Amino acid sequence: MSSASIKKIIPCKKDQLIEMVLDIEKYPEFVPWCIEGKIFDKNESSDLITFNGDLKVGKSILNETFSSHVSYHKETDKIIVTNLDGPLKYLKNEWHFKEINNNTQLEFFIDFELKNPILNGIMKKSFELGLNKIAKAFEERAVRLYK
Repeated sequence: MSSASIKKIIPCKKDQLIEMVLDIEKYPEFVPWCIEGKIFDKNESSDLITFNGDLKVGKSILNETFSSHVSYHKETDKIIVTNLDGPLKYLKNEWHFKEINNNTQLEFFIDFELKNPILNGIMKKSFELGLNKIAKAFEERAVRLYK
């Protein structure tokens, strides 16, 4: 399995960052290697937003679609993403948001394993570099949209 966590301060309000993270249909505009994002079966109550989502990632004809279940718990400002289908054998992904002086402290944790052991080995070697590139893309997007 590959796992990592990132903790950083993003210069925008918490609600803005949460909205941006939940809007996976816009990921192709700024997330590296993301070709398409789709949301299905969205439900919202006073304390919870849930939906299933597909992210197609890769380049050109070399791509994979990851299907996930996303839950945003409003009271705790936490997003939990779990795997439904695709190349992942396992996924646990959590986003925690805390507003501090009109900025947001973001804590991001991901733990996953690919079904293909060869790809899993390759992914482990470049995982941290890719994760940092994606984290930077989210931060730059937040600055462009909200600062």
